Amino acid sequence: MAIKGLLLVLFSAGVVLGGCMQSTIEPASEANLTPRDKKLLAAAPYEKATIPEPYKRHIVEYHRREAPGTILIDSDARYLYYVLPDGKAIRYGVTVGEEALAWSGVAKIGRMTEWPSWTPTDEIKKRMDVPNYVSPGPQNPMGARAMYLYEGNKDTLYRIHGTNQPEYIGEAISSGCIRLTNEDVIDLYKRVKPGTVVVVLAPHQGDSPTNPRVASTATPFR
Repeated sequence: MAIKGLLLVLFSAGVVLGGCMQSTIEPASEANLTPRDKKLLAAAPYEKATIPEPYKRHIVEYHRREAPGTILIDSDARYLYYVLPDGKAIRYGVTVGEEALAWSGVAKIGRMTEWPSWTPTDEIKKRMDVPNYVSPGPQNPMGARAMYLYEGNKDTLYRIHGTNQPEYIGEAISSGCIRLTNEDVIDLYKRVKPGTVVVVLAPHQGDSPTNPRVASTATPFR
């Protein structure tokens, strides 16, 4: 009985210390996948990546004031939040741009595309050896879905999109855009629409741990 009592105390302390970090994994559903999605993802030219636990899709408590339906990106922590009602959010792990390449501010989703093509900008072509055009498909760096961020009627040239390099989720290596796994970007795409507000926090403005690989204590639902 003494051992059981000690375990109960330790468990209770863990819940208190975890506080708002308690979370559950949002169940993945193949219902979001179209026949085309299933066909192309089955032919993906990359190994199925093992995503670290903090970067898997979770439902978490959300204490900020953004309205339900808003997207918020905490680049420092490599998290994208889709705000839900009642103080909750879906938290996705992302790949973000290097700090010098990152964009921050408030924008809206101007347009949305399934299995987009990719035409690199001149700036990207100066830094990287890339073709002038990449057709849609699992080999495309844009992945399964793309959401294009606009300020007013102006394209910011930054996107939220999938990836053909899921092993880099949680890193800061992209050309500034926000990448999710293809499965997660398909899930997010189903939840948003053109006009959805996107808030991208500037570096060092987020309140999440800078290194969630180490600091997160989120407990997944099994």
